[in-house]
Amino acid sequence: DFITKYRTCREQLRVSLGKVDHHEGMSSDDELPPTEMTEFQKSKDDILEDSRKIFEDVRSDFSDIGQILLKFQEWKEKFPDSYCDAYIGFCLPKLLNPVIRAQLISWNPLEQNFVELEEMPWFRAIEEFSDVKNVSRSK
Repeated sequence: DFITKYRTCREQLRVSLGKVDHHEGMSSDDELPPTEMTEFQKSKDDILEDSRKIFEDVRSDFSDIGQILLKFQEWKEKFPDSYCDAYIGFCLPKLLNPVIRAQLISWNPLEQNFVELEEMPWFRAIEEFSDVKNVSRSK
């Protein structure tokens, strides 16, 4: 199978280069040639730079999850019937998906100092909006 062939190829490469400090089961990312690591880092930096530009020409009302949810909360309070008829609970995940994905592009849970999802501003905004929804239902 492909994975076995790939592992065998990498093992043969290590042997031919005289690298004997590899431990089976450990990550072999540091075995990449410096040129490949440089290319990867440049590509990653380019993607992150491009991702910062995605919402640069969008008003915060439409690119900040807290502001978006505030608009929906106002709609729900002012026009509860139309809010309910629009099935907003089903629409919000699809509406917020692009904004959240853009914010998660640089998130890497494998880094030592990564931020937990629950600590991210968009997560807290959704959590607060959900609590407001639950509180208003119980009235």
